[in-house]
Amino acid sequence: METSSQHSVYPSLRNRVVVVTGGASGIGEAIVAAFAQQHAQVAFLDIQDAAASSLASRLAAQGFPMPAFFHCDLTDVDAIQAVCREILSRFGTVDVLVNNAGNDTRHTIESVTAAFWDRTMATNLRHQFFMAQAVIPAMKQAARGSIINMSSICWTIPSTGLPVYVTAKAAVVGLTRTLAHELGPDNIRVNCVMPGAILTERQKQLWFTPEYEAVILAGQAIKRMIMPEEVARLVLFLASDDSSAITNQSYVIDGGWV
Repeated sequence: METSSQHSVYPSLRNRVVVVTGGASGIGEAIVAAFAQQHAQVAFLDIQDAAASSLASRLAAQGFPMPAFFHCDLTDVDAIQAVCREILSRFGTVDVLVNNAGNDTRHTIESVTAAFWDRTMATNLRHQFFMAQAVIPAMKQAARGSIINMSSICWTIPSTGLPVYVTAKAAVVGLTRTLAHELGPDNIRVNCVMPGAILTERQKQLWFTPEYEAVILAGQAIKRMIMPEEVARLVLFLASDDSSAITNQSYVIDGGWV
């Protein structure tokens, strides 16, 4: 795990309250670590209890503030609202929300049922809105905030073999843009990050084959795999005061594939 001393330090992130969804593994794990290394107060949500506990303990052992883990099924709106109330009660406010959680399970057009559609939208899109809805009042009261929604380049390539996921990730960009204009008068910024093929453990275990990697590298301008920590560093910038005039934008991080 990289430390912040190897890369940019953002003084504005020290002690800021940062909430990250899907923070126990993959890109989310890298984001939680990156904010902790900036000495932010991090709360992260996930259903992977063991992975979450390991991450929090590892960061504390390295001398960084221990992030607070909240078990939360993000497909349950009542659970989202209850956890956000608990976070606000503990920390008093939320300065940064990173809507990272998602699931890119492959599927065919023919296999999609109404229940699968609803579940996929709940996993990849709906919770981003309801997480934002839950923390916006605190951000308005503080007259500042940064919301960062995780989309994907999948809808721009376009990807095949996961049509409902692609639909959800395209919708995240629309959600980002309307929230940016709704919340701009309150000095709340809303931006989107669109990763390409990121070399997470899940991707390696489930999807990455030598053939798929060859396709990725053939499409990318940079001929190497992109790591979760590189996505996290973009998120740090968008959360910090260094990006104070940036909102309503979608940032691609894919090694030049799109």
